Amino acid sequence: MQAYLDNSATTMVRAGIADGMARIMTSNYGNPSSAHHMGVEAEKVLIDARKIISQTLSCGENEILFTSGGTESDNLAIVGAAMAYRREAKTVITTQVEHPAVMESMRYLADQGFEVMYLPVNKDGALKLESLENAVNEDTLLVSVMHVNNEIGAVNDLLAIGEIIKNKNPKALFHVDDVQGYGKFRTNVNHDKIDLLSVSGHKIHGPKGVGFLYHRNGVRLRNLIFGGGQQGNLRSGTENVPGIYGMGAAAEAAYKDLDTDAERMYALKTRLEERLLENENVFLNEPRGHQGAPHIVSASIEGVRAEVFLHALEDKGVYVSSGSACSSNRPHISTVLTAIGLKKELLDSTIRFSLSALTTEEEIEYAAQCVSEIMPVLRKYRRS
Repeated sequence: MQAYLDNSATTMVRAGIADGMARIMTSNYGNPSSAHHMGVEAEKVLIDARKIISQTLSCGENEILFTSGGTESDNLAIVGAAMAYRREAKTVITTQVEHPAVMESMRYLADQGFEVMYLPVNKDGALKLESLENAVNEDTLLVSVMHVNNEIGAVNDLLAIGEIIKNKNPKALFHVDDVQGYGKFRTNVNHDKIDLLSVSGHKIHGPKGVGFLYHRNGVRLRNLIFGGGQQGNLRSGTENVPGIYGMGAAAEAAYKDLDTDAERMYALKTRLEERLLENENVFLNEPRGHQGAPHIVSASIEGVRAEVFLHALEDKGVYVSSGSACSSNRPHISTVLTAIGLKKELLDSTIRFSLSALTTEEEIEYAAQCVSEIMPVLRKYRRS
């Protein structure tokens, strides 16, 4: 038996999507910039994917820009916008719990002379709205907030955030890192007053190495990649046609049964939480039930290092994470867990279980059983 519960790190590509990508790589392999028939057919793949994705966000097809993934989308949104508007404003705002792709972009902007503000979160990991209300002013260039936290599944109220930003400064841009929220929640970028939104294909059962940036018409961006001028000169380079096909197909599948899949994940999440809490000295960090995302459970096991527990589970075929998988394999203290005030002794004792639309009840029960079997053994070697 195997239980893959590290879906926030990456998901399995759906079988039919992988088959479709293979057909494109071996049959419809033209360059979409070429004027001949095979180029036109390749371009049609991009057009179809833009149509599918734009429908999921209720935006225009010409507002979808293909990238290599969430990291590039975050970089282009944050750095590209800051450089385009730097003569008009110099303050950028984010939270203390963002993904490294956002945090490192902010550090780069600070080095370039921008003022960066890092706002606090509440005990559940969501942005404190009153701090945003106090922070936004006439010099605010951009606010970047993740929709769903990748470590503990905290969910931010995008509409409330968008309204605060636009009421305080209509010119300020609102960027959303939606890598963990896309395909789990319905988002209307116009309703929520979002100007820029980043997504990665491999989090929704699509391929790695492809993503997109929703880019509202009229919002200026300074391009970060130079070359042949593809995609309106905002992202030069030959488009990843099979990858874009795979991401578009994955988006279509994710939103076809989104509500049903989300409710099923919530039920599995609740079952996993209940089983974990049957064990002594286990603490849950994620917002419970529908207050949080449907696919993330963060558990701290007092007295046992996360790395030890992770590998003990791996030996039984249960795959989880000790936090974000996007910070390489270097040991580090989670800024997210620190920001929500987790006790110091639990900071390196926390593992993340993450589900997907394809996760089964059998996987949840098997993983929970393994946790219960392993914990007494590891507690014999508990740290003092």
